Amino acid sequence: MGLTLLEASKTMSNPVQSAIVEMYARSSSTMAAIEFDNIQGNALSYNREETLPGVGFRGVNESYTASTGIINPQVEPLAIAGGDLDVDMFILKTMGEGQRSVQEEMKVKALALAWTKAFYKGDSTSDPREIDGLQARLTGDQLLYSGISNGGDALSLAKLDELIDKVDDPTHLAMNKTMRRRLTIAARTSTVGGFITYKLDEFGRQMAYYNDLPILIVDKDNEDSDILPFTEVGYTGAAASSCSIYCLSLGAGKVQGIQSGPIDARDLGELETKPAKRTRVEWYAGIGVFHGRAAARLGGISNATVAV
Repeated sequence: MGLTLLEASKTMSNPVQSAIVEMYARSSSTMAAIEFDNIQGNALSYNREETLPGVGFRGVNESYTASTGIINPQVEPLAIAGGDLDVDMFILKTMGEGQRSVQEEMKVKALALAWTKAFYKGDSTSDPREIDGLQARLTGDQLLYSGISNGGDALSLAKLDELIDKVDDPTHLAMNKTMRRRLTIAARTSTVGGFITYKLDEFGRQMAYYNDLPILIVDKDNEDSDILPFTEVGYTGAAASSCSIYCLSLGAGKVQGIQSGPIDARDLGELETKPAKRTRVEWYAGIGVFHGRAAARLGGISNATVAV
């Protein structure tokens, strides 16, 4: 059974590793929500259900029509993510060893944000070293558009509800801050509406819910660039001025993370090549979409007021 990073951190006997794993979860609401399963080897092979077998009724002395479901074999590889962190001996001698912890926390946050971007935007055809994200995976019936305008169309609550209906057992919505803000404004507007509530997450931070689905905020990556900006092409594939909202079913048999083991942080000590101490942070992880209706994407959303 998979565990979220926060749940996994509570089971670790190594306090340093536990703190690092918790920092990952704290750095990104998406990272905090995903469950990760440990696997053997460098990839996971599995079958994904696409079409159920046919069933029906029969009369006396009649036979059933034979049929089978469609199972598509899949292979999900693990990607190597991480980085080295060097802290100069001058800083450590004059400001204390605690500076390593400060720098390590920044490195962990950067890695969590980079992985979050890959979860949505990763594309192994442009960079074979990274995972394929949801944008690259979601096609056909699982890809909707807000409208057919060249530059995108305003989000409507009806279209958002249609997106949710495309997913079996939906658990989360994911969007940028602008779209979350436009939804909350719509909820306060009597002519539009939209059922928005608020609860505290695992870290005591306020989280918005739309129709009881928590909204994951997809904000900045490790280079301070928007992960879900208004620079996507819309339905026509022409003007790049729209964004996307995702609906996810996170959990066993749906959308889940895979890893060879917990995030690893190793103290390599002082380097021979320069007066600095190095910490190496590394993680072998990937994602699996284990069901054909485990996620859906609504694209072509313009930066405009939400409609009914």
